[in-house]
Amino acid sequence: MKKVTIIGAGSFGTALAVILARSDRHQVTLWAREADVASGINENRFNPSYLTDVRLPTSVVCTTGMKEAVEGSSMVVIATPSHSVRKMAAEIKPWLTGREVIVSVSKGIEADTFMTMSQVLASELEGKINEDLIGVLSGPSHAEEAGKFKPTTVVAAANSRTTSRIIQDTFMTPMFRVYLNHDLTGVEIGGAVKNIMAIAAGIADGAEMGDNAQAALITRGLHEMKRMGMLLGASQDTFSGLSGMGDLIVTCMSRHSRNRYLGYRIGKGESLDDIKAGMTMVAEGVRTAQSVHQWAERNGVEMPITEAVCKVLFENVDPIDALYELMTRNAKEEIMI
Repeated sequence: MKKVTIIGAGSFGTALAVILARSDRHQVTLWAREADVASGINENRFNPSYLTDVRLPTSVVCTTGMKEAVEGSSMVVIATPSHSVRKMAAEIKPWLTGREVIVSVSKGIEADTFMTMSQVLASELEGKINEDLIGVLSGPSHAEEAGKFKPTTVVAAANSRTTSRIIQDTFMTPMFRVYLNHDLTGVEIGGAVKNIMAIAAGIADGAEMGDNAQAALITRGLHEMKRMGMLLGASQDTFSGLSGMGDLIVTCMSRHSRNRYLGYRIGKGESLDDIKAGMTMVAEGVRTAQSVHQWAERNGVEMPITEAVCKVLFENVDPIDALYELMTRNAKEEIMI
């Protein structure tokens, strides 16, 4: 069996470890920064911090040692928050041979550089890993369901079709279906921007704006996602698929969505700092909203929902006022890229 290493023992990293181990086709090593997480998994078969009701198979080994985790792996999966992907890439680099497939399941846009996660990995691993060996796994896949083998479908994407197929073959199981998508840029933009829209949907719900507003935010949010992606060279069709519309719907509507949850509490009048202080999991949309808004301003791209989310989160604009500003913008055509 080939060794697969997952860097990050959060909820999705834990779920992927369970999925891979239950397939009986891989030797799975999970890297955790916290010693208590590693000992909890190795001794009790449960992650004490994330997905605490999901039992991990005995074949999953958890370690805090990066060398131990990475050496001998044929694939290394980065499952950390997006803002720490560059740091994680630097930490794994000394132990890579250059033959490993590197897979990102982190969703976000790096601040200042505006790089997607595969671009961050390619930049940080330059000289050790060929860019064609870097890919992503993305789609509507809440860990709380995927880790319990509820039907989940995602896409594997990379610049190399061979790499995409390796990712697909590695993760495909009867309850975790993996499609191929060769639009790496579109897949990553969809996975990042949908978190901003989930915050917007949560704000609308918390502020009791109604179902009409929710539907409008999701639909126009898809348009913003598409606009950004296509300007970066993505295919329009990608945003009608699992990593676009699929991920957008589940993140905006699901009770498992931490971004929607954060937005809901904002809509109820709580402060961003208070909400973040009480959350154990990262709501990626907060950082992504800042990065995408800065990118849009720098490139002269109109992304009004993203702008409104930033005003509510960082400028203390009342959600009702932000909605009124959206509703009273100049008249537009619906379909205009």
